[in-house]
Amino acid sequence: MRARGFSLIELVIVVVIIGIIAAIAVPRMSRGAEGAATSAIARDLAVLNKAADLYAAEHAGVFPTADDVASQLTKYTDIDGNTSDVLKDPYFYGPYIAAIPPAPSGPWLGSNGIAASADKFIAWIYDDSTGTFTFNDTP
Repeated sequence: MRARGFSLIELVIVVVIIGIIAAIAVPRMSRGAEGAATSAIARDLAVLNKAADLYAAEHAGVFPTADDVASQLTKYTDIDGNTSDVLKDPYFYGPYIAAIPPAPSGPWLGSNGIAASADKFIAWIYDDSTGTFTFNDTP
């Protein structure tokens, strides 16, 4: 009787097939993660830009100031843009978002800082003349 088992050539063929499948699957998975990060950035930018637009709508067309944009969007404000942690007279407006979203990817992953120009450790660049946010992908 002959012993049953796999020959060396059969094992090599199986390993080669698994390698081919892995070579095809890994790049596809990494593109999926990259696409998810891009979608998250677009979503967060939409939230921030809509919050700035709503702020301007309630403050006579004036956008949040570059120096105080984070607190003006996340706290109660008066008509002049002064902020308060609690809802009281005259702080009737806002908050427009619960928190500034952290960067979902990129060199400043996890940072939720905002500045008027690309700088280290900030996720979002804000232009107070137009009320628009952009993502800081500068290393």
